[in-house]
Amino acid sequence: MPSPLSVTGLAAPLTTYDRPGITVTSHWFTVGDRTFAVRELTRLRTSRGPYDRLTVRAVTVTGGIVAATALLLGVTGGLQRLSAGGYLLLGVATLLPALIALAGRRWRPTAHELWGSYRGTDQLLFSSDQEREFGQVTRALLRAREAARLGGWDDPVATADPW
Repeated sequence: MPSPLSVTGLAAPLTTYDRPGITVTSHWFTVGDRTFAVRELTRLRTSRGPYDRLTVRAVTVTGGIVAATALLLGVTGGLQRLSAGGYLLLGVATLLPALIALAGRRWRPTAHELWGSYRGTDQLLFSSDQEREFGQVTRALLRAREAARLGGWDDPVATADPW
């Protein structure tokens, strides 16, 4: 059965993802209040966003304090007077910036970003810190691009029964 035509002469859009604030059809990709024509999206690529600012600042400040303390102990000769417990505490303090960085990556992960070229300019199309949601939206957009390129089929090729 042929697909019904819309007012524009294109096949009725195939919805590949529909959640609050995000809709992907074979004609449109809508995120919040921004809408992109799927046919005009090119050069899609994924990346990770920047590290959380609070984590970067905490690592920088902690590393600076540890380095200043070690330098001060070295200059004043305090390293020779430290006990074994003092050396152990200094060693743990040296690892503190790395532990803060690991905790920051765990509790405040970097965002997954979907970039693409739209009407000649590179734009951030979608960003999420939830890996599952990001994967679903990215796959839905790729399926929508395939459906738009293949003429707007009602069903994706994978669900068609060739027999």
